[in-house]
Amino acid sequence: MIASRLRRYTAFIISPALLLLWGLISGCDGQPPASHLQEPGPQEAAADVPKFKISWTMHQNLPVAEDAVMVRILEQKFNVDLDFWNLANNNYESLLDLKLVQGHIPDLFRVRQTQDLLKYQQQGLLVAIPEDLLNTYAPNILKAIREYAPAYQDYGRINGSYYGIPVINPTNIYRVPVVYRQDWLDKLSLTVPETLADFEKVIYAFANQDPDGNGIRDTYGLSLEGMNVVFGAFGQMVFTDQLYFSRKGQDLVIGALEPDMKKALYYLRKWYRDGVIDPEFITGENSGGYKHLSHAFIKGRIGMTSMGNYYHWVQDGDYLDWSLDDQKTARLVPAEATFNVKELTAKNPQAKIVFGRPVSGPDGKRGSKAYDMLMSFTAIGAEAVQEPGKLETLLQMLDYVSANPDPDEATAMQYGLQGTHWAWAGAGKKDIILLPPYNRMFSYQNTIGANIGMTLPVIPSDRRDQWASTLGLDHDGIYNALEVATPSLIRNSAGLIKLRDQAYIAFITGERPLEEFGEFVEEFMSAGGAEVLKEANGSYKELIPHQNGEQ
Repeated sequence: MIASRLRRYTAFIISPALLLLWGLISGCDGQPPASHLQEPGPQEAAADVPKFKISWTMHQNLPVAEDAVMVRILEQKFNVDLDFWNLANNNYESLLDLKLVQGHIPDLFRVRQTQDLLKYQQQGLLVAIPEDLLNTYAPNILKAIREYAPAYQDYGRINGSYYGIPVINPTNIYRVPVVYRQDWLDKLSLTVPETLADFEKVIYAFANQDPDGNGIRDTYGLSLEGMNVVFGAFGQMVFTDQLYFSRKGQDLVIGALEPDMKKALYYLRKWYRDGVIDPEFITGENSGGYKHLSHAFIKGRIGMTSMGNYYHWVQDGDYLDWSLDDQKTARLVPAEATFNVKELTAKNPQAKIVFGRPVSGPDGKRGSKAYDMLMSFTAIGAEAVQEPGKLETLLQMLDYVSANPDPDEATAMQYGLQGTHWAWAGAGKKDIILLPPYNRMFSYQNTIGANIGMTLPVIPSDRRDQWASTLGLDHDGIYNALEVATPSLIRNSAGLIKLRDQAYIAFITGERPLEEFGEFVEEFMSAGGAEVLKEANGSYKELIPHQNGEQ
């Protein structure tokens, strides 16, 4: 199922149907023609009394400014008064819940956590969206989902009615990378491992043969995130922030409970006893700040990891990207190192990294963690239907800002005004370049009211993602087979994850004998796991007819 989904996504990267959507980053140079969006003048902006006041929630890192230009454009076009709630993404649910407790319901309702759709629907906060209205007023959104992510088109239905439009993350076709210190491999005359046996040789060498050359035994093979590659060699994911389910025949199982995990734990227990695993693995690889940084890797404690995503591991010159020179001319220049690599090379300029394929286990299985394709839901607040015509206007606006078929308007909706915020780059009309000072501003789109729509399941064609598509990361991903949490999982997940992690850590460190793995499974099931698994299978089997149609 996952493989077919990945093949489908990979195929549409070069599909002719993408020509329209590629227009988001293509066009012409020079001044924008008359058909392009223009900043409204004072008289235009105040021409009509707004028909509706519309409250809107979205992904935000910074608040929308009071005089945001793109907001004024949208207000004029649709004759509405837009009210952005400015709920910071890193604290979204608590800020939203505070508003809801005060009796305020947003009209455009972003449900960031997929499991919350059912909760909000049961609380009467969402309105059922008639499918005929979706087809009429948001046709381009539905067209993208049906063409590029048909397995997800029925997600968001509750009791047969749409309460949420599924938001699919296209870049999650790429699994988490498996990263090694290339300079350590070179010094020890080793190659990137392909099998679990090869992997064992490499991590023992990293721990025992002084790869950093300081004469001190202070390096290790791996830490917490690298362990998932070992679990992946037996077909499962364990150390994740949610319970990962997998398919076994016609049923779902919880990966951490599968018997083969005992085999994976045998390796990890042995490696820990032999001093190959970082003894600080229990606290994880990140010691604070940006959550995708592996400080254990950056500091040179470990030689492999599987933390973060591909865009956290760009090395200098991995691909060419557009930049403005001193004369403000667009030129292709080598990309600069990002995040983990940037921090690593700041400490050790000679350090280099290399990506490897997840290592294969005894039965040929392999994989690293892959994130859910289903990101969130876009819903409509229950109060929107109290004003005739408001629901239709909301859907029309959402379609306009998210899936605009006009490439010029679509680009403006994402980046702002052409000539002010961005310009076309290169003769091929396939790329844009951000203009100063916006090319150095964090989340400027938030401040000007751009990029307020929902993500569509279309692979971005910018140069970084073109580079990612060459890395093989669209293979060997292990996905969670249950993408929408059930009520019992919502109630029990925190306790079950804690129980899972405590047991696995005890097995790895030797505090608990592996012979008690069966007892752990029984403890897990008694603590709510049995209810969770039963409910998950019931939910999954409701979707099987739709998913089977994908194969």
